[in-house]
Amino acid sequence: MLSHLLVLGQAIETPTVLDKLGITKIVNDFGISWPFFLAQVLNFSVVAFILWKFAFKPVLATLDERQQKIAAGLKYADDMKAKLEATQQESAAILKQASLDASRLVDEARKSAKDYLDKQTQETAAKVNDMLVKSRQAVELEHKKMLADARVEIARLVVVTTERVLAKKLSDADRAAYNDAASRELTNV
Repeated sequence: MLSHLLVLGQAIETPTVLDKLGITKIVNDFGISWPFFLAQVLNFSVVAFILWKFAFKPVLATLDERQQKIAAGLKYADDMKAKLEATQQESAAILKQASLDASRLVDEARKSAKDYLDKQTQETAAKVNDMLVKSRQAVELEHKKMLADARVEIARLVVVTTERVLAKKLSDADRAAYNDAASRELTNV
């Protein structure tokens, strides 16, 4: 293969169109040898093909796969972000509803407590009134009993005193009349 390139390089060195373009002068000035140049171009092409086939294609495929994974990850992240926002909104709505329910329950509890307190206050007031009425009645009865006992005792004392004072000078009939009169007067008091 190298021999073919050398032949091709010899053919190019013959004066032709390249001489007219001034390429031959540039090649000679830079010291380029056509056979080596073509061999290097061929080597470069073979290496480039091998690199393309076995290095760049797999690397590009890996890069494409990685790009797809990154795109899928970004899409997943966006989906999760949307789900997170939806969940946050839902939890905020649940918290708001729970707060409203709690406020309602507290209000109901306060109302129940107030109603219970009012009921207990009314029952207590009724019991106190009953106790006051009963105690007044008891005091009245005790007062009447005490007055009756006092009248009886006073009448007895008056009778005893009157008997002692009048025992010697009055007859039995007069004594009975005075006792009856004294008892009637004490009963009216």
